[in-house]
Amino acid sequence: MVSKSDVVLIVDGAVEHDLKLSFSDLARFPRQNLRATDELGKESLFEGVLVAEILKAAGVKFGKELRGKRLADYLLVETADGYRVVFALPEFDPSFKQSLVLLADSRDGGPLAESDGQQRLIISSEKRYARWARHLVALRVEHA
Repeated sequence: MVSKSDVVLIVDGAVEHDLKLSFSDLARFPRQNLRATDELGKESLFEGVLVAEILKAAGVKFGKELRGKRLADYLLVETADGYRVVFALPEFDPSFKQSLVLLADSRDGGPLAESDGQQRLIISSEKRYARWARHLVALRVEHA
């Protein structure tokens, strides 16, 4: 069982089961690399876990099961400083979109910059960086 002090990411809301994940829990997920250019124009190789994999672990269904009313479901991402961004759930489903959303914890083989926190969203297909949230603390699935 993860102690409260070890929790780095909460996944809850309209999921089959809530998750309270530590870094060691996140390390058990399949790792993915994603090359992307940040808001300063620096291209880097980010590494982490696909947000879709974390959502699947909480019981969120993708593929053929993501249809009808569920297409209005969304993910609210919350950060330590209260910043919040929203994604439509189909944005994480490879049957809807080719782009990837990565919960990165590494950049160019080392840790993220202190300003990024220990985790940061990377969305390589976006032209603006407003949803590249830093210092993530929660992923909340909701019904619209």
